[in-house]
Amino acid sequence: MDRPAPPVTRFAPSPNGHLHLGHALSAIVAHDLAKAGGGRFLLRIEDIDGPRSRPELAEEFRRDLEWLGLEWDEVPAQSTRLASYAAAAAALKARGLLYPCTCTRSEIEAAGALPGADGLIYTGACKHRLPDPARPAAWRLDAEKALAETGSLVWDDALAGPQPVDLAGLGDVVLVRKDLPASYHLAVTLDDAADGVTLVTRGADLFAASHVHRTLQALLALPVPRWHHHPLLLGPDGEKLAKRRGSPALAERRIAGEDGRVLAQQLRMQLLSLGT
Repeated sequence: MDRPAPPVTRFAPSPNGHLHLGHALSAIVAHDLAKAGGGRFLLRIEDIDGPRSRPELAEEFRRDLEWLGLEWDEVPAQSTRLASYAAAAAALKARGLLYPCTCTRSEIEAAGALPGADGLIYTGACKHRLPDPARPAAWRLDAEKALAETGSLVWDDALAGPQPVDLAGLGDVVLVRKDLPASYHLAVTLDDAADGVTLVTRGADLFAASHVHRTLQALLALPVPRWHHHPLLLGPDGEKLAKRRGSPALAERRIAGEDGRVLAQQLRMQLLSLGT
């Protein structure tokens, strides 16, 4: 029997805020899974978040990972890949799978949109009307058309097992933002394929996003990886750690002289609070 190929994992932080313990856990899980299988652990900087991206933070991230005792291969940052995003979006538009949407968040809320796994589930107001050329437009995936083209799909999570693709809880997600050349969904799917990632390792909060990513892989004839969604690290209030909530930065602990390798081992041994 052929032995499975060594896994390729990645850690892909955005330089719009400092790394915190939740990021450390994600990096360690991805690093350890790759190394245990004799594979590669990649670092990719996701730096297309407009003026919120701060180039100096990328170097801070590298120092943080080194402090944790991790070793990696770095691949090109997202800002070098804009042509690939534009080409994929153009191909999907040409097939009638994307449509322009000029709605604002307040308009979507006012239309009675329900909360879903990826924010509010878009009501489809722009799907059957001509866009106002005076208003900026995002481009949304027409989920109904997409699934009609792909047929039934399944993706496999290492912890949760096979998952039939279901876009009902997500709706017509944005693939090209009004202010950026690609949304997270489109960029990360293309990047993982380009980098040869075979095991997409990330937090359980992104579990639902994999339904979109598996759909895009089918539409764009991309390789299909396996997924591993690990439990989240929770704060004292029981909520997940997040940049926007001011979770303490790894850099602060590093500069204060804490031993990063000891901290990494504590995370590996689940000595800190893990949720689902």
